[in-house]
Amino acid sequence: MVKHRERKFYSHSVKMTQSIRTKLIIVMILMMGLVLFALWFMNYTLLSTYYEYNKVSQLAESFFDANKVVNEDEGYVSGNQEMASASQLNLEIIEQNSSVNLYVFRVLRVQKLVGSVFYQFNYSFDYPNVTETEQKMLEDLTMNYIYSMYGEEEIASVEGRKLIQKRKQYTIFKVYDKRIGSYYLELFGGLDSGSFIYLRTNYQSMQENIVVFNRFIGYAGLSVLLLGVILMVFIGNSFAKPILQITDIAKRMSELDFDVKYPVTTSDEIGVLGGSINVLSETLETTISELKTANNELQKDIENKIQIDEMRKEFLSNVSHELKTPIALIQGYAEGLQDNINEDKESREFYCEVIIDEAKKMNKMVKKLLTLNQIEFGKDQAAFERFDIVSLIRNVMQSALLLAGQKEAEMSFDQEYGPVYVWADEYMVEEVVTNYISNAINHVDYEKRITVSLERKQDTVRVSVFNSGNQIPEEDLEKVWIKFYKVDKARTREYGGSGIGLSIVKAVMDSMNQKCGVRNLEHGVEFWFELDCRN
Repeated sequence: MVKHRERKFYSHSVKMTQSIRTKLIIVMILMMGLVLFALWFMNYTLLSTYYEYNKVSQLAESFFDANKVVNEDEGYVSGNQEMASASQLNLEIIEQNSSVNLYVFRVLRVQKLVGSVFYQFNYSFDYPNVTETEQKMLEDLTMNYIYSMYGEEEIASVEGRKLIQKRKQYTIFKVYDKRIGSYYLELFGGLDSGSFIYLRTNYQSMQENIVVFNRFIGYAGLSVLLLGVILMVFIGNSFAKPILQITDIAKRMSELDFDVKYPVTTSDEIGVLGGSINVLSETLETTISELKTANNELQKDIENKIQIDEMRKEFLSNVSHELKTPIALIQGYAEGLQDNINEDKESREFYCEVIIDEAKKMNKMVKKLLTLNQIEFGKDQAAFERFDIVSLIRNVMQSALLLAGQKEAEMSFDQEYGPVYVWADEYMVEEVVTNYISNAINHVDYEKRITVSLERKQDTVRVSVFNSGNQIPEEDLEKVWIKFYKVDKARTREYGGSGIGLSIVKAVMDSMNQKCGVRNLEHGVEFWFELDCRN
């Protein structure tokens, strides 16, 4: 069995560490930090390699572009003319776009000294036009590449040079220039025209750039993180506010407050959730209302069952009690007759009268019980007919004159005008009037006055029977209709009442859908019932 029906809901009292907004901000900060760290790590480990690869690709692309320009200069290729100005312009464009120094030249071998590894070459620069100083510098830079073509030395073994890429048409090296303390990338190769090409581009130290870039990432990252936190606070609030509102609605729903509704203004997930909460609230309200109604009806059914069970027990107890005395008397007097206790005729006749009298009482009570049972279970249906209620009352009163005279009671009928016709079951109404008058005779006292009156109210007629005497306690007024219920048990036992008569009256009036009742007046008690008198 659930001990705590009320669930715990967290709205504005949610801890900051458990808040969705806080979690969202932390997750976004971690994600941005991870991205910045990834950028720093990739910059530190891969940027140099990527930069070198990009420079090498740029040199190779410039080589092929220059080779194409030279090959398209037919006069130069045939050796009849110098390089055309258009070709020189295109080579200059390649230089500028690729940020390289480009040189196209021819090498003429002049002399080889026998017995020694020594060559003397003569350079002819076709592009660009260089001074003697520049030519001397370029000869020094390219001399090792020329020597390597004759197998005199390996360029890669020269101090300060590192082979980067070697192809059939060209070779690329990484060179350190001690004079200026800087790195360069150099490409040396042969063109299809028979000329040589020398490309040189500055390869600046990446470590310094990496440090600068990482510092920049740090500053930028802190700025981005700060801006991200500010943005996430606003964004988190915009997300958390409707969630907190829905949570508060759910809390109020747990307290059976279904009046509050979530204002659905969007069609996103929050809007759909809010709409679902509203539908759930309406459904729960309807369901709980139905459950309360069903529970109330069930409670009434249980109470009725308990009441019926108690009435059954009381009925059996009352029947047993009412029958016990006459049965005991009949048995005792019958045994006395059998044993010839009194042999004289008068005693035997007395015994027989007692037995007959008690048997009549039992028979009368059983008949009343059968009548009541038939009326309550609908076996004795009311047969409506039109008859004169005044005449019926006078006949019942005439029959009761003898009993009233024995009690020295005076009966009167307060009726001055002629017949009054009603619609009802005449036999059942006669039973009601008989029970009322008999009950009045049995309880009349003091002035010993019994008055029957008739009052017409539009479509109904009220018949009242008053008897002077003791009033009925207020708490017992509604109980007099219960079977075997007796207000004054000692007095009821005196006249042999069974407590069934008024129960029959109630059952008869209910079967005809008419009203009956009782009230205390100043000097006695009045019982009444109503009948339909519409024409």
